Amino acid sequence: MADGSRRRAYIGSFTTAGGHGIRTAAVDPDSGALTALDVHEGLPDPSYLALSGDLLYAVSEAPDGAVAAYRADGDRLEPAGPPVPVGAGPTHLSLHSGHVLTADYGSGSVTAVPLRADGTLADRASGVLRHRGSGPDPERQQEPHAHQVQPDPGGRWFLTVDLGTDSVRVCTLRDGVPRLHRETRLPAGSGPRHLAFHPGGDRVYVLNELTPTVAVCRWDAVSGALEPVSETPVLPEPPTGDAYPSGIAVSPDGRFVWTATRGQDLLSVLAVEGGGLRPVAAVACGGVWPRAITLAQGRLYVANERSGDVTWFVPDPETGVPLRGGSLRVPAASCVVLG
Repeated sequence: MADGSRRRAYIGSFTTAGGHGIRTAAVDPDSGALTALDVHEGLPDPSYLALSGDLLYAVSEAPDGAVAAYRADGDRLEPAGPPVPVGAGPTHLSLHSGHVLTADYGSGSVTAVPLRADGTLADRASGVLRHRGSGPDPERQQEPHAHQVQPDPGGRWFLTVDLGTDSVRVCTLRDGVPRLHRETRLPAGSGPRHLAFHPGGDRVYVLNELTPTVAVCRWDAVSGALEPVSETPVLPEPPTGDAYPSGIAVSPDGRFVWTATRGQDLLSVLAVEGGGLRPVAAVACGGVWPRAITLAQGRLYVANERSGDVTWFVPDPETGVPLRGGSLRVPAASCVVLG
């Protein structure tokens, strides 16, 4: 960042739903409160972001999907080259082995785009891994829908979460091409969306959008094997209406897991007990349709898409229950990253 004395947050949004693009905000070092600074327009539906140093990467979740890079210049973002085409409707991205990887929901694929030495994007993708399969839900699972791509903590593997095929794929990147190592099946119709690693490195928590539950899995980083062992509901009672889990985060000490559920508009707290999870509480997310949650600097930031705000919470260190701190108006907010 150009100004090391001030931390910043970057907030993605859906421009097709009234969002303005990528919002930059100042982060108060004491309270974690956000103050709006600038907004960068021009990239359609920059719904998910990833930050590395002073470079910010964003997907364009459009039928003609793309990934773009920006350089932070004070309180502004400046394009660091033109957008690079990827698969259709990318919903997530991450950095892995000198590449940006995108999860392409619409085309059911994962795309790798090389990074140049200065962190900017190469002119074109170096490889694509296309998922295969389907699930029992006739509306949501007729075909693959890659929803997240996440490197493992050791950096050898990356995992792709596919809502359409009820599976998580363990992959490698060889010569810039994503390659399948192993596929792990989850219960039919569960619709896995996102996952998070336990800081101990031996467990993975997979958030299922269609059930709604969290699957606890063993993770073997040596062999690249993922094994489901249990499943826990994220809601205190069976839902009577829409209930679509979206985001998941794990506390740095490994004691708590938090999830967000759209429709119910709740943040759920689950305590880590042995190899499983125990529901603790569920509190209002501070808005409507929580699209994603981010844990940073001891606070939870929730991007509430339909109410158009980012709300922040301070989790109680003993119970994990989030206490609301405040909110910032951001139309059609979709995700938050902090630098």
